[in-house]
Amino acid sequence: MTALAVPTIDLYDSWAACVAEFGGAHVDGASIPDEEAADVSREACERLVAKTARDRDLSVPPPAGRVHASAFWITEGSEVVGFIQLRHALNEFLENVGGHIGYSVCSSARRRGHAGRALGLVLEEARGLGLERVLITCDDDNEASARTIESQGGELQDVIDAAAYGYGPTRRYWVKL
Repeated sequence: MTALAVPTIDLYDSWAACVAEFGGAHVDGASIPDEEAADVSREACERLVAKTARDRDLSVPPPAGRVHASAFWITEGSEVVGFIQLRHALNEFLENVGGHIGYSVCSSARRRGHAGRALGLVLEEARGLGLERVLITCDDDNEASARTIESQGGELQDVIDAAAYGYGPTRRYWVKL
């Protein structure tokens, strides 16, 4: 069964295996800085666990240009199968490209419903934060992600040219909570 876990070093081996499946590429929702995407060392995991704890702590101001966020590892049993992050607010970049929620599932666990179930669970977290609606985006050519967002009530607002942010055409969906 799909569940969400707060990042913990206790899941290191499974986290490392999941991250490795992305081959050093950017991993949406994983909170991993792009320059560290290929580092699956225990030390990298420890840094990430500490970073996500800070990002979620409302008593600690977020770094400049960032917002508070709650990161989760998508799990099936004791295996990490993906990542999802709920940003508590929007800044200019998130309003245009990133949205409130980013997620990804490792290739070996795709097409099993994990993304949709994890998104549903994170929408409950968003309700708990008092958000009335959330923005979720995906690349215009990512039909699987578009279907996942739509399955959770996403209504397409528009498709924008996100070249100014280093991205291609981007679908922007709103989900009312």
